[in-house]
Amino acid sequence: MTFFRFEDPWFLLLLLFLPIMVWQERRTVTAVHYSSLTALKMVRSHRSEVMATIPSFLRFIAITLFIVAFARPQEGHKKTEILSEGVDIVLALDTSGSMRALDFKKDGEPVTRLTVVKDVVAEFIDGRKTDRMGMVVFGGEAFTQCPLTLDHDILFSFLDKLKIGMAGDATAIGSAIGISIKRLKDLKSKSKVIILLTDGRNTAGKITPLQAVELAKTFGIKIYTVGVGKRGKAPFLVDSLFGKRLIYQNVDIDEKTLTKISEMTDAKYFRATDLESLKDIYEQIDQLETSEVRVLDHSEYTEMFHYFLIPGLFLLLTEVIISNSILRRIP
Repeated sequence: MTFFRFEDPWFLLLLLFLPIMVWQERRTVTAVHYSSLTALKMVRSHRSEVMATIPSFLRFIAITLFIVAFARPQEGHKKTEILSEGVDIVLALDTSGSMRALDFKKDGEPVTRLTVVKDVVAEFIDGRKTDRMGMVVFGGEAFTQCPLTLDHDILFSFLDKLKIGMAGDATAIGSAIGISIKRLKDLKSKSKVIILLTDGRNTAGKITPLQAVELAKTFGIKIYTVGVGKRGKAPFLVDSLFGKRLIYQNVDIDEKTLTKISEMTDAKYFRATDLESLKDIYEQIDQLETSEVRVLDHSEYTEMFHYFLIPGLFLLLTEVIISNSILRRIP
């Protein structure tokens, strides 16, 4: 960032005296005795009056430039260096078939669970600009949707592409934790965190959630778990012979296992039953896993007084020369 400043701005107060000097200059009257003024009145012209003011004009401009030069104008260049000890976070998001449930509302309208999750997760990502974040998607299988990165614009683009069923309709929680651990285990950071969001229980994958958690403990990885969905039956929009219609089905969240996963890694389990509670959960996690950010400002200044001093000297020299030659006053 570039900016302008005066090192000694109090010198600029001298500019207040310039109007007084101008007024004093105009008051000064030089008297010359002549036997008759008739001849002088005949040669007097507007041009000669203007020419007579040139030396004074040059002198006052020179003085102004000198005052500005004495105030030491400087061009500053400010550089901000951000030193952060961030948190590495993997967002493990459930895209199984049950995320089609319409038990959440957005702007008063029923929407799928995944729609709400994408909005809340986007706010969470936006608030952690100094952290590396990645994304794992899981359903019947699990895969890395986005590797850990500081380029959150890329993360936003991958988040926007999430679709229900893109990883299958079942729920492989153990596999999702395993893939997330693979992304985090070799990294050196202040804290390694997995935020796993699901609306069901483990029904697929070759590794159980608790087996995966033992591996997470080995690498010092915390796992925050979020169960999403209202209790009881949830509405689903399905195709029928008579077109689209709503049916209600039970969606079973394995809260016992999710709680144990978090407790084993010194983290917490949360349950979100509406949009506000889901937002609150991610805000709590945001506060629990803070990043250490230090900002160092470096400022460099370039002296600019010579841009005013040199023209001032030139104008003053010009005033002296013309005042003692072509515009010389008598007496």
